[in-house]
Amino acid sequence: MKGKTLIFDYDGTIHDTLKIYEPAFRRAYEQLAEIGAVEREEITSAQIAGWIGMNVKEMWDAFQPGLPSEYKERAGVMIGEIMMCRIRAHKAVWYPGAQQVLEKLKNVYDMVVLSNCGASYRLANWQSFGMDRWFKEFYDCEAYGFAPKKDIIFDIMQAYPGEYTVIGDRETDMACARAAGCRFVGCLYGFGAPGELTENGAAVEDDVLINDIRELPDIL
Repeated sequence: MKGKTLIFDYDGTIHDTLKIYEPAFRRAYEQLAEIGAVEREEITSAQIAGWIGMNVKEMWDAFQPGLPSEYKERAGVMIGEIMMCRIRAHKAVWYPGAQQVLEKLKNVYDMVVLSNCGASYRLANWQSFGMDRWFKEFYDCEAYGFAPKKDIIFDIMQAYPGEYTVIGDRETDMACARAAGCRFVGCLYGFGAPGELTENGAAVEDDVLINDIRELPDIL
């Protein structure tokens, strides 16, 4: 134990998820439209990016709250399977410089990932990127019944004593840091909506906002 722990979000913080999420979502959405479950509408890349970082339930509640649960589940499974195939085919990409940043930090900090993802997604990324080179653990929210990160973080704090910094691109990451009284580093290059990390109490006290993951070592 190094006495200081970094708690990273994954999608939109390390992983440029839109590269695999958008084609998976569009294929599933087209199938829903073909069977008449949804009406075809123009959906922008920015709109799709806004769902990254949400868990499956939050995403569908935001996009199609009236869609029957069976269709949500079917589309969710399809999106997950397509993303999984792309990860295993090494089509998933991290942000430029992410691996080099983690190399710099791993000898100074204990590092873990806390993500609003499922267990299979966690495992696929862990194996494909060889994430054990840098991280002690990858916590997925499915293991906690998709509880919010602000509840799960306390398990991490029990396992890794020391000072804590939460690093992420969404309001849920900021709320996680607030709940635990941790420092927060907000990633403006990720998938948060405009103003998501700069309004309503964001960027206060010891918080820092960055525009590129390569800024992180100097900030810390």
